[in-house]
Amino acid sequence: MAKAVTIKVKLVSSADTGFYYVAKKNSRTMTDKLKKKKYDPVAKKHVEFVEAKIK
Repeated sequence: MAKAVTIKVKLVSSADTGFYYVAKKNSRTMTDKLKKKKYDPVAKKHVEFVEAKIK
């Protein structure tokens, strides 16, 4: 059976609040780490979220 192309990744807040989003990523086309600027409700502002592994 073939491996799945899309994988789930955890986007962890760079504000160190512990808040995170879960996103899908195409592992073949996007080989570098995913970075997105999204809203952190704990910090109450938009911050950068960086990809981490889901345990």
